[in-house]
Amino acid sequence: MSAAWRRRWREYVLLTRLDKPIGILLLLWPVLWALWISADGLPPLWILTVFLAGTILTRSAGCILNDFADRDIDPHVERTRDRPLAARRVSPFEALTLFTLLMLTALALVLTLGWQVTAYALVAALLLLTYPLFKRFFPAPQLYLGVAFGWGVPMAFVAVQGGVPPIGWWIFAVTVLWALIYDTYYAMVDREDDLRIGVRSTAVWFGKADLAIIAALQLLMIASLWKIGAMANLGLVYFIAVLIAAVIFHRNLWWARHRDRAQCFRAFLGNHQAGLIVFVGIVLATAQR
Repeated sequence: MSAAWRRRWREYVLLTRLDKPIGILLLLWPVLWALWISADGLPPLWILTVFLAGTILTRSAGCILNDFADRDIDPHVERTRDRPLAARRVSPFEALTLFTLLMLTALALVLTLGWQVTAYALVAALLLLTYPLFKRFFPAPQLYLGVAFGWGVPMAFVAVQGGVPPIGWWIFAVTVLWALIYDTYYAMVDREDDLRIGVRSTAVWFGKADLAIIAALQLLMIASLWKIGAMANLGLVYFIAVLIAAVIFHRNLWWARHRDRAQCFRAFLGNHQAGLIVFVGIVLATAQR
């Protein structure tokens, strides 16, 4: 491969954020929670494969679409000004072509799981396509992002069980809460830039109450995870995992207490550990059946 092509592929990696897997992980953990709980253990391997690949593909496609929508805004934000579209190193046509290829590949995978899962996937695609618009007028686009990120949860239950029981919607609600938490930390990094250029976010909307609201959302999420454990009869090991996740949440809040940009971003990244520990708790609990 020539040096020019290596540089091009590098730009595509940056465009899809494959160099920053944190977004994949935050999207993936609730899907894995749902797959393990719906299957009461290890889910069918093809279903697991489709959801793993689909998460990577759709997250990458979502990053492209977000950057395409914000290509004239990102140059004015410190954290985003060097993104490939913002810096004009990738053309809009290239970006949309890559987006289409990723989405078609994801669709081909989900079609193997039947029409019901495909129908849910089309709703997920609609949420993905419309999310970038919400930053223009909706005061809490992180809430809409949570719905988009969480839609893989009911999809997982449909793939395994053929429908979504009440516990599936509980996990979906927890995922929405979690997105509000971690993406508010993320938005706090850009708050000054967003205020200057008029971009909406929960960090802007919550104002000085941001940390108090995050703390309340964290308590609500921990209580909901506890409820899920009781509904699924997951046992002691799961509840210990939830308590560890609560400690991680408290640590993240402590990191962000001065609203320093770097520490807010650190708190955002720290949410991955909470998702992982809850997943480990579910795996160990279901393995003991």
